[in-house]
Amino acid sequence: MTKAYTGGCACGRIRYEIAGEPMFMNHCQCLDCQAVSGTGHGSYLTFPSKQAVTLKGEATLWSSVADSGQQKTRGFCPICGSPVYLTFAAMPDIFTVAAGSLDEPARFRAQAITYAARALLWDRLDSGLPAFQKMPD
Repeated sequence: MTKAYTGGCACGRIRYEIAGEPMFMNHCQCLDCQAVSGTGHGSYLTFPSKQAVTLKGEATLWSSVADSGQQKTRGFCPICGSPVYLTFAAMPDIFTVAAGSLDEPARFRAQAITYAARALLWDRLDSGLPAFQKMPD
């Protein structure tokens, strides 16, 4: 059994613990991730089951339409504003956390770059990673 992934927002109001391993870890360069992060990309760990997540604290939720055309909902702290997690209407069972919200952010190991079509020239990511123009199937 692997050690649980734990994390939360900067002020500690929202906390999570996730049993099991992520099914995907990526840097996303879509326009929404750029805007939300204030940088050229967002970095995420996606877990296959919301049932494996223990979530404490009340997040403020914001829904938008992703580049894929699907609705996604971001959970962020209403006090400190930290982005913590995402859920997706088209994939209701998965749970995604922002890599920077981890207690041990070094556990994040990007496997791919998504939405490379939206990449900004000044945001250089690991050229050894597979880069997908959109989200892979």
